[in-house]
Amino acid sequence: MSALAYEAVIDPGRRSEIESRISEIEATNQVRVLFAIESGSRAWGFPSPDSDYDVRFVYAHTAASYLSVFDRRDVIELPIEGDLDINGWDIRKALALLLKPNPVLLEWLSSPIKYKWDDSACRSLLDFANQVVAPAECVSHYYHLALRQWQRNIEGEALVNLKKYFYVLRPALAIRWVRLNPRELPPMNFQELVSRADIDAALQNEIADLLRAKARASEVGMGNRIAPLDELIEFELSWGEKNSGQKHVTSSAEREMADELFRKLVR
Repeated sequence: MSALAYEAVIDPGRRSEIESRISEIEATNQVRVLFAIESGSRAWGFPSPDSDYDVRFVYAHTAASYLSVFDRRDVIELPIEGDLDINGWDIRKALALLLKPNPVLLEWLSSPIKYKWDDSACRSLLDFANQVVAPAECVSHYYHLALRQWQRNIEGEALVNLKKYFYVLRPALAIRWVRLNPRELPPMNFQELVSRADIDAALQNEIADLLRAKARASEVGMGNRIAPLDELIEFELSWGEKNSGQKHVTSSAEREMADELFRKLVR
């Protein structure tokens, strides 16, 4: 639907600044960044004019540095400066979370905005994810994310900050996606979720109007609850609650695959 079209574009000046920060992180911490992407509303497809730049990355230390009696932090976090929020995970942490599974790494790997990208490493990570992650096992993550945003921003309120709907809708639509496409992981992009999740045209137009308002102004403003959106969200939350119990039990074969991939990426 053209009303939902969105092109993920980063200002060249900001892109150059972010790429320089990534290079500085590598030099300062003596790590190799496997990929760095944009997460958050700019990548999801519903940025405001003043949206932050949420830069996320995965990195590897040298092989020798992992052979140490001392624990090291498994995250690198830069202080937030203005609208720039940059942090990343060690590849060991990333693989361990992926096995839970935690869909966040999968979303990072599907981001439309890439600042640094090792094709071989990312292809290996995606191949591994496709072998070990089942969409049904991700429902719990999306359910709790949607429920938290729903309870915090919409439930029980007569007037709501309308832009907050997006932070509930995205995980709610991810639940809907898994319900309708049980063998396919939900996409990161919000517009794709809406257009391919069997939502009627009238409700798509309602969502498109909200998207246009959010794209124009930093604050969409307060407004009455939108009944059709509430109905969709509440239905998916109800389904998600009943279907979020499927847990992943990591097999010995998957552990061996994870270790082998870890060693390959570090080498």
